[in-house]
Amino acid sequence: MSENNSREQSHGGQSAPRVARSASSQPLIGKEQIKAHEGVSAASTSGVKVRDKVARRSAPRARRMSLSLTRIDAWSAAKVAFMLSIAVGIIQVVAAALLWTVLDVAGVFDQVTQIVSSTGLDAGGFDLVNVLSLSTVLSAVTIFSIVEVVLITLLVVIVTLLYNVVSTLVGGVHVTLGDD
Repeated sequence: MSENNSREQSHGGQSAPRVARSASSQPLIGKEQIKAHEGVSAASTSGVKVRDKVARRSAPRARRMSLSLTRIDAWSAAKVAFMLSIAVGIIQVVAAALLWTVLDVAGVFDQVTQIVSSTGLDAGGFDLVNVLSLSTVLSAVTIFSIVEVVLITLLVVIVTLLYNVVSTLVGGVHVTLGDD
């Protein structure tokens, strides 16, 4: 608090405009924007209309910001991957139940059983509905989904850790965001 007061007193009661800085202590805004901000603050204190001073630009320019993704937190990636893979597992179980129900209503299981019986491969009362019952299919898909959740979560953590190692060597992924 005393630092701000001493800064205000050293500038004759006016504080210097605060400039947001990135992690590399480079200003996030350009020199033109700082000058425009100083002009706006000076214009607002001198009683001149702000629109007259700011209206110098004819067309607004698109802002661009360059960012780099240098590190991903492995724990947060694991949490996101775990929750998304649980959602995918639930979707798989529901889809398997719906598909089995549609195939059963359409009579596909009975037709396959008749085809197997007519070819002579029926060795003793083969019934596809008993072999692939709804409970058997749902149990298999649920077990598959649980294994899938564990594997996807582990793979995402391993990929995240590998990305962190590689990004320390090459500097990460550089992205330019534009305001179009």
